[in-house]
Amino acid sequence: MFVETRRHVPSLDELEPGEVGAIAQAVWWVARALRAEIDPQYVFSLVAGRSVAHFHQHVFVRHVGTPDDVGWTDGHLWAGAPRVTSDDIQQLCGRLQRHFPGP
Repeated sequence: MFVETRRHVPSLDELEPGEVGAIAQAVWWVARALRAEIDPQYVFSLVAGRSVAHFHQHVFVRHVGTPDDVGWTDGHLWAGAPRVTSDDIQQLCGRLQRHFPGP
């Protein structure tokens, strides 16, 4: 998942203090939701993105049992990686949604 700002800025240092606080809280909600619904070994966060000049923060998991030599972008190379269908993703999105406050 990723968290992005409504206001378009190219990097973290161009955000306003209130935006930074809102992002931190949203990333925390995402991490807690992923932990509750997937039960991963780790939940990580990363700010990266050179191809789009718009701030967004990635939040992603490392599944239990992932071999140490499998990098965070190499999960597709691990034969034992969890496999999901588009229906699985839709169901997960529905479960994750319950962890976030309404509008």
